[in-house]
Amino acid sequence: MGLIINGERKTTFCRCSDTLLTVLREHMGLTGAKPGCENGDCGACTVIVDQIPQKSCLWLAVECEGRQISTIEGLQNASIQQAFSEKWAFQCGYCTPGFIMNCHALVEAYPEATDVEIENWLQSNICRCTSYQEIKEAIQSVLAEKKN
Repeated sequence: MGLIINGERKTTFCRCSDTLLTVLREHMGLTGAKPGCENGDCGACTVIVDQIPQKSCLWLAVECEGRQISTIEGLQNASIQQAFSEKWAFQCGYCTPGFIMNCHALVEAYPEATDVEIENWLQSNICRCTSYQEIKEAIQSVLAEKKN
């Protein structure tokens, strides 16, 4: 099976029942997407598929053939990464890659996102350490930077 991950074509063998999360972590060595609930609730496994944030635990890897998959490892100096650091938008860090991918997709797709839109997008991920305000501030700082 061929996957396009972070702009590179990768080939692997997997079972029809393997999730994208499993293939990314176990076959490709890309461990940024984290297993959490493994039923789509927590968002720790969020990656971007064809420019839309998706929970990789819900996708079968075979469904992703030919699609553009971006992982946290593929982000190179994205402004949202710097903003997370500057705004202290993480605590334990387990959920951080999933949040960064979700937030990166948000700021790319909606450079004029309102507070309500930001809050709606943040509902797709869970942080048990409660860094939501800092995450929102990180997004707002990137959006403000894009306006200038």
